[in-house]
Amino acid sequence: MNIKSSALALAALLSVPAWANMDLAKKNTCTACHNVEKKLVGPAYQEIAKKYAGQKDAAANLAKSIKAGGSGKWGPVPMPAQAALSDADATTLATWILAGAK
Repeated sequence: MNIKSSALALAALLSVPAWANMDLAKKNTCTACHNVEKKLVGPAYQEIAKKYAGQKDAAANLAKSIKAGGSGKWGPVPMPAQAALSDADATTLATWILAGAK
């Protein structure tokens, strides 16, 4: 992630209230499998934030993972791809999750 995209992601996070990002997660059924603080089917958002903490390009990598789905990172239950999610929404969700989903 370059400086410009990092700045855009930060601006998106700061310009939208946190509840709006939770609404985005609910709208895209993320909350069917994920919770802020506790594991459901998938890991808690705060657990995801801890795993990605300090990683270079964490927001871009998480956004890519959200869109592509996958398995094996968090156990045997696969995450379905969220291909219909826009890049902007995936980045917004990733940035919000990395900030502790607060």
